[in-house]
Amino acid sequence: MLRTFGLACALGAALMTSAYAQSDLVKRGDYLVNTVMTCGNCHTPKGPTGDIVDKAFSGGLVFDEPPFKVTASNITQDKETGIGSWTDAEIKTLMRTGKRPNGVQVASVMPTAFYGIVSERDMNAIVAYLRTLKPIKNQVPDPVYKMQLPHDLFPGSEKPYTEAAINGDKIKKGFYLATIGHCMECHTPFKQGGGKDFVGDLGKGGMEFPGPWGKSVSRNITSSKTKGLGAWSDAEIKTAIVGGKSKDGSPLKPPMGYHYYSRMTGDDLDAVIAYLRTVPAKE
Repeated sequence: MLRTFGLACALGAALMTSAYAQSDLVKRGDYLVNTVMTCGNCHTPKGPTGDIVDKAFSGGLVFDEPPFKVTASNITQDKETGIGSWTDAEIKTLMRTGKRPNGVQVASVMPTAFYGIVSERDMNAIVAYLRTLKPIKNQVPDPVYKMQLPHDLFPGSEKPYTEAAINGDKIKKGFYLATIGHCMECHTPFKQGGGKDFVGDLGKGGMEFPGPWGKSVSRNITSSKTKGLGAWSDAEIKTAIVGGKSKDGSPLKPPMGYHYYSRMTGDDLDAVIAYLRTVPAKE
């Protein structure tokens, strides 16, 4: 009887440890999806006052560009219109390579070109969190692709970061967070002929974003003291990221996800700023 009791205790302890580990993964995934990666900024439908919360992640913004017309997908657990029937491996493949289970390459507005760097633990956390989303039935229009779409990896994101790299050097951590947050997707302009020059024009800004807010233009976030953030204090950069206010106190426009970034930890904000200080100045 004692042996049976001991085995039962051991099994119970193992199950509790597994549950706590899963809980930690979900918490980390929640933080990444709803803060750093701002997934709801595209995948949640919008109303006159912003996100329609009761339809969160059920499909969102429409992107009508010369190479494609796509609607941000339903990523809830609905099995018919969302990703409830996808395997964990299929979700991870989409995140890292941009390929759907049917092999079709998704449009580059889904920033999969930045997600190769996501650590294995963080990728597991993202999937664990997505599994907790309530299923919402919402069929978005099928994508229209007018050409074969490329998958050009963001430099430095070619392979997953290790936990040691993320939690070690502050600048490396900042690069990791800014990359999975795909900051340079919006803050780097298109080059002539298509694509983006992530070397010559990294962080130079200039992309236009029309919407209910009018038209916003991504700013220069390089270390330039005249055109970029070089003359800004750390506190001013933080206020811009989490509060949506410029150096002079004027309000900044969407689609920058200020209300998502407001949940970022102080350490993560400090790391992102440390990385931005290293971005070569572009005038």
